[in-house]
Amino acid sequence: MKTEVAVFGGGCFWCTEAVFKMLKGVVGVEPGYAGGTKETATYEAVSSGTTKHVEVTRVEYDPTEIRYADLLTVFFASHDATQTDGQGNDIGPQYRSVIFTTSDEQAREAHVFIDELDASSRDGDPIVTTVETLPEFFSAESYHQDYYARNESRGYCQVIIAPKLQKVQEKFAQLLKK
Repeated sequence: MKTEVAVFGGGCFWCTEAVFKMLKGVVGVEPGYAGGTKETATYEAVSSGTTKHVEVTRVEYDPTEIRYADLLTVFFASHDATQTDGQGNDIGPQYRSVIFTTSDEQAREAHVFIDELDASSRDGDPIVTTVETLPEFFSAESYHQDYYARNESRGYCQVIIAPKLQKVQEKFAQLLKK
């Protein structure tokens, strides 16, 4: 199996990790940081909002089972791509909406997708999601890995993550793992 990698930043990486883990064809999901330097790729430093990192989720997937376009669809449906520098109460540049691409084809597809979204919503707020080449990915600390699965009963998980998961489950049943 030949896999590909997609990297998405759409607010807190606990949310995006949990969303993408549900999808068929996704063989690996890892929260981490992109956009800054290795020396400042720690949760404490990134949380300051001054490192240029974004909390992201690295998604390894089998393109014969799920298309990049499907990943884009779920990404845009599971966060507010019109909110600058944040999602809900998670505010700061480390929570901005961004697609870090790993190929020219991904960049092209992402730009076309965003243009189509903007064109279909002439009266709505414009998409602020940026499309950037992935400079480097830094894994998040171990306590961030599988956060939702390990902390499902915690308040943040119940109030913020669970409703996103429910929305994805209802809207994209055909894309879910069995």
